[in-house]
Parts: sequence; structure tokens; C-alpha cells
Amino acid sequence: MDIPHGWATSSDGKALEKSFRFKDFSEAFAFLTRVAMHAEKIDHHPEFTSVWNRVDFRLTSHDAGGVTERDVELAMAIEELFRPSSVHGGNGIKSA
Repeated sequence: MDIPHGWATSSDGKALEKSFRFKDFSEAFAFLTRVAMHAEKIDHHPEFTSVWNRVDFRLTSHDAGGVTERDVELAMAIEELFRPSSVHGGNGIKSA
């Protein structure tokens, strides 16, 4: 299974992880809201932390005990939601 660009496997090998940085809290929260709405639609919810202008994700399938294709697909969707566009107001500034 191919891991999307910029994502890393966690030290325990059971999750995909990535951090995203934004101009400010509002942009980070707006991005997180878009991810939450998508996650709800597909019924696959990420672990995340949000600190001011940073959102950190950890994607894993607990019932499978690690990374599955659902996590890879969610990571790709998160990347798509992060990309600046006129629909999203060009919010993302960079990933870390």
C-alpha cells in the first residue's frame, strides 16, 4: 500500500501521521472542520490535535490494529482538502 506524499508511518508502525501549518488559528480550524465533515461522511474518524496554527493527524484503523486502505484514502482526502483553492479560500500555507 502506497503512503501519500508527505505522510509518515508512526514509530510503532500502526498509523500514518502528518502535521499541517496555517497562517492562524481560524485557518487551521476551518481546515479541521472540512476534514471532520468528510470523515463523518465516510464514517472513518482521524485522531488529531490542534494547537493554534497547527493540526496534527494520526490515521489508524483500530479494529484492524493498524493502517488499512481506509487510512490511506483518508490521508489522500485530507491532502485534497488542504490544497488551496477558490472553494476553500486558499487556506493552507504549508505542511510540516
